[in-house]
Parts: sequence; C-alpha cells; structure tokens
Amino acid sequence: MTNVAELPGRGVVVVGGEDRVSLLQGLVSNDVAEAAPGRAVWAAFLTPQGKWLADFFVHADGDRLLLDAERAQVPMLVPRLQRYRLRAKVTVTPAEDYRVYAAWGGPPPPCPIAAPDPRLPAAGWRLISATPIETNTTETAYDSHRLSLGLPDGSRDMEAEKSILLEAGFDELRGVSWSKGCYMGQELTARTKYRGLVKRRLVPVAIDGPSPDPGTPILKGGIDVGTMRSSRDGAGLAVLRLDVLKADAPLICGEARLTPTVPTWMHVS
Repeated sequence: MTNVAELPGRGVVVVGGEDRVSLLQGLVSNDVAEAAPGRAVWAAFLTPQGKWLADFFVHADGDRLLLDAERAQVPMLVPRLQRYRLRAKVTVTPAEDYRVYAAWGGPPPPCPIAAPDPRLPAAGWRLISATPIETNTTETAYDSHRLSLGLPDGSRDMEAEKSILLEAGFDELRGVSWSKGCYMGQELTARTKYRGLVKRRLVPVAIDGPSPDPGTPILKGGIDVGTMRSSRDGAGLAVLRLDVLKADAPLICGEARLTPTVPTWMHVS
C-alpha cells in the first residue's frame, strides 16, 4: 500500500516569466533546465560565500516553475529571489493555494504535478496540488521515513549561513550539478569537493535515551565531535567528524548515547 501524507510544513513559490530558468540557473546549485513534467530537481540556494540558505524541489508546470520549499522559509525566499531579477522577465510569488504531499512505498495517487523524489528512489514521490489529496498517514510518519534514509530536512538539519552542501550529502543525493556553469556560491562548493575538504558529515544516528535538542554538542571522551540535528522516536541525524564514525568509544549527547550509521548511498573515505 502506498503511504500518502500531506506536508503542512512545506510551501510553494511560483517562478514565472520567460527568464525563469536562466534566473534560477545563476542562483542555485543544480541544473534547473532538467526540471520537466514528471521530473523534479532538488537544489540549494546559497550565500555568495557558498553557505546554505535554503533548499527546495523544482517542478516544471507549463510556463512556470514551482518550488516545493520549507514553509517557514518562503517569506525569506521570495524577496531574495526577487532581488536578483534586475531586468529579467521573471515573477516570484508565494502560492498559498497549493499543498505539498509525499507518497512512498508504492505508486503515487493521481496528481497533475508529481515527480519521483530526485534524491533517492526509496524516498518516494513529491506532489503539489491545488485540491486536497486523500491521505492515509501523517507528516510525522513521513519524517520517520526520511530519517530512516538519512535525508536532510532543511533548517532542521542545516544551519543558515554556516552549513556546507557536501557535508549534508547534496553531492550523492543529486543536489549539485558539476557541469551547468556558474551559480552563486559555486566556488566554495567546488573547492570543497575537488580538494577533499569535507571533514564532517550529516549522518543517521540511533538514539539510546531521550532525544537531544537540536544543537546539543556530541562528545566522545569529553571532546566535542559534533552536533545533534533533527530526531524522532529513537532515530536522528547528527553532524559528526569523519574520524569518529567508526570509533568504538560511545558518543554522548545530553543524556543519550548515539550510534552512527553510514547509509549505503553515502560515500565516506
């Protein structure tokens, strides 16, 4: 049976106009031209210094691009994207009449704006609809599903103006194009990859004890080795130094012990 959940924590931004693709191409980490009916693109919006600000799924819908974004970030995204329009023929507006859904474990329900989650096949489908879609589970269940796969969830797992894309798996999860040309923040992203500068990764952790608050330091032998991010029901994500991922000593976070697991999709040297 397919699981279908509405994601009220997600919102939609509509980017229209004949220059919509070229505007986003110069601003986000992935190749927006690859977005097509039935094919979404996952991309990040960075600071000029290459640090994460937001990420979203880009859907093509006729002469518009629909950005499936974190709802709390929509008021930030709209004016920031508008700032770069200059003389481009582009409109950027929030779309309060659309709802975002996720489906996994089987084929999605009928929906005119639907695409496989571009990060991992097991993640399922992303859907945007102006009319309600029948659901059979909750956003909480979807959160547990994405944690089991080690998928980041925006500001819950990354820190604005601090996090680096490759630490959060954007390379392996198809969130970066290495061939499309320049975009804002590209220099740091490319340097991080080609010089092997990734020293920490966002990885799944099993939690033995009460779930630590996001931002709680993680200690190994009393030494700070990482930071807790999102969690639920004994599972979570944490930013950890690479040298502790295979360590035998327990990782302590608040009143809990953490056991990290590197997912099969992640490449850790």
